[in-house]
Amino acid sequence: MSKKVVVLAEAREGALRNVSFEAIAAGKTISGGGEVVAALFGQSVGDLAGELFAYGADRVITVEHPHLQHYTSDGFGQALNAVIDQEGPEAIVFGHTALGKDLSPKVAAKLEAGLISDVTKIEGEGDSAQFIRPIYSGKAFEKVESQSSPLLVSVRPNNIEPLEKDASKSGSAEALSVDITNLRTIVKNVVRKSTEGVDLSEAKVIVSGGRGVKSSEGFEPLKELANLLGGAVGASRGACDAEYCDYSLQIGQTGKVVTPDLYIAAGISGAIQHLAGMSNSKVIVAINKDPEANIFNVADYGIVGDLFEVVPLLIEEVKALQVNA
Repeated sequence: MSKKVVVLAEAREGALRNVSFEAIAAGKTISGGGEVVAALFGQSVGDLAGELFAYGADRVITVEHPHLQHYTSDGFGQALNAVIDQEGPEAIVFGHTALGKDLSPKVAAKLEAGLISDVTKIEGEGDSAQFIRPIYSGKAFEKVESQSSPLLVSVRPNNIEPLEKDASKSGSAEALSVDITNLRTIVKNVVRKSTEGVDLSEAKVIVSGGRGVKSSEGFEPLKELANLLGGAVGASRGACDAEYCDYSLQIGQTGKVVTPDLYIAAGISGAIQHLAGMSNSKVIVAINKDPEANIFNVADYGIVGDLFEVVPLLIEEVKALQVNA
């Protein structure tokens, strides 16, 4: 039986996040040929609706309000509940992002419905859909079916392929008026740390450093390599604890969980807490002086050597390839 699915799209600094398109693709699979409705909240977000249509949304509903300029669980919760009340969906899909991880359990509790979180793959479609998700810090996977109605799912970024963009597909967003009231938290101002480059959680290439980088200056070659590859820089907790870099770069069980196409680990020993955050990367390249380092057990390619010698060689090789391309 086909389902109506509501997908919560996410925008940041005036642009849609890639996980929004991945969530739409997941919604299409779950719907089994039914309708996929993308919901988008914020201020002046109506202009972003066209891209949601191009990536497969059948309809787009926007809720604009001054209290939705910045995310709060109260504000977004009220907006999403209004969309759910209007649409009556059989399923709701979130990105497994900081926003999705905070909001989805709150919505599930209000609806008294189950939540399947951190989904990396969907087998089957419609009523026969089965959801694959990692457990035990990524050391095993479980296959889950849900009898819950509505069904709530959050999908891990960089795991479900978006539908091919169809620029010819367009539509008009439906504006839904929601009175956002009784907020327990109001964001007055957001102070962002100065960062450059690609969003770590959505990066296709990540170059990470550990304690072996030895200093904040040691991260400079990693940043150069990441920029050349169009990727982002990450770090182990050890490097963050040693104040070589900011904790916003931390990857691991207590940091960000990432699944890039290419993960380069430089000077990272491979503690189990770090592996929990990156072991599902599609290709892992490890650089370490210690041939017995645990990181080599999960690496597809290993380089035993000094990262301060190996990384500059990689930079030179990438530059040469780009010149000859």
